[in-house]
Amino acid sequence: MPAGCFRFDAFVLDPGDRQLRCAEGVVELNARYFDALTLLVRERGRLVSKDRFHEEVWRGIPVTDEALTQCIRTLRRQLGDDAAQPRFIETVPKHGYRFIAEVSDGTGAPVGVAAVSLLDPWRQAVLLGAAGTVGAGVAGLLGGLVYGFVGASQPLAPGMGGASLLLVLVSISILIATIGGAGVAFGIAAARVVGPSCFATVAGGALGGLVVGALVKLLGLDAFSLLLGRSPGDITGAPEGLVLGAAVGLGAWLAIRIEKTGSLRRGVAVAAIVGAAAGAIVPLAGGRMFSGSLASLAQAFPGSRLRFDQFGHMLGEQGFGRFSQSLTGALEGLLFAAGIVGAMLLARRQVRESG
Repeated sequence: MPAGCFRFDAFVLDPGDRQLRCAEGVVELNARYFDALTLLVRERGRLVSKDRFHEEVWRGIPVTDEALTQCIRTLRRQLGDDAAQPRFIETVPKHGYRFIAEVSDGTGAPVGVAAVSLLDPWRQAVLLGAAGTVGAGVAGLLGGLVYGFVGASQPLAPGMGGASLLLVLVSISILIATIGGAGVAFGIAAARVVGPSCFATVAGGALGGLVVGALVKLLGLDAFSLLLGRSPGDITGAPEGLVLGAAVGLGAWLAIRIEKTGSLRRGVAVAAIVGAAAGAIVPLAGGRMFSGSLASLAQAFPGSRLRFDQFGHMLGEQGFGRFSQSLTGALEGLLFAAGIVGAMLLARRQVRESG
C-alpha cells in the first residue's frame, strides 16, 4: 500500500490519488463526498462537527444540514455501513459524525482506533457499570422519598418520629437500589463487551439481577433470623431480580439504538416504559417488588410504625393489595430503569465525545 494511504476493513483510501479502492475495484465518490470521507478518516476516533464539514468540505459555500446528511448516507451505502449498528461512521446526534473503524497507514501500523476503543473495553465497562450504579442510587432516593412520605403511619410534622422513619426508608431504598443497580448495570456493561446484541444485553442484565437478588434475599432473611429470631416472610429475590434485570437490559438495548439516531431523552423514556411494565407484572405474577417487601416486613412485625395501607386506601383497596403493589412496582421499575439507562447513556456519550 503506498505511503500516505489509509486502510480500514477491506478498503484503501488514497488521498493523493483521490481514490477509494476495495477488492472489487474503485468505489465511485464525487469530490465533496471523497473529501468528507478523508476528513473523517484523518480524524478517526474524534468527533468531526458539522461546522468542520461545512468549512473544510464545502469550504464556506452555504449548504443545509440535509446536504451533509445525504453525504453521510451515501458514504455509508458505498461502504456497506448501517446507521443503526455502524462499523465505520457513527452519528453523534446534533453534533456531527465520527469514524470508528480501526485505521492503518501505508506501513500497516495502526494509526487510529474506534472511539469506543480509546478506552480498553473492560475499563469502559467498569465506567458504564459505575454510572448505572449511581443512576440506580438516584432512583432509590426518589422512590424512598415517595414511600417515606406516603407510607409513614403518622404525619411528619408533630415530631422527629416521622422524620426518622423517612430517613430510614430513604436510606434503605438507596442501599437496595444501589446494590441491585450495580448487579444489573455491570451485567449489561460486561455483556456488551462480549457482544452488543439484544440477547447479550438482556442476558447480562438478567444475570446481574438474578445473582444480586438471590444474594440480597439470602443475606436479608438470615440477618432477620439471627438478629430478631424470626424471618420477615417473603421478600424480593432472584426471580424478581431476573425479570427486572432483563427488562432494564432490553430497555438499554432499545435506548442505545434510539440514541444513535434520535434523542437521549426518547431512549431513556422507552427504557422507563419497559421497566415500568416489568415492575407492574412482577406483583401480578405473585412476586414482590421493594414496596411489597416492606409491606411484608410491616406485617411480620406488628409493632412497626411502617404502614402501606395508605396506598391501598388511595386506590380504593382495603389494604396494600395486588393492584397497589402492581402500581408501586411500576413506579419502582420506571425509576430503576430510567436511572440506570439514563446514567449509562450519559457516560457512553461522554466517552465518545472525549475521544
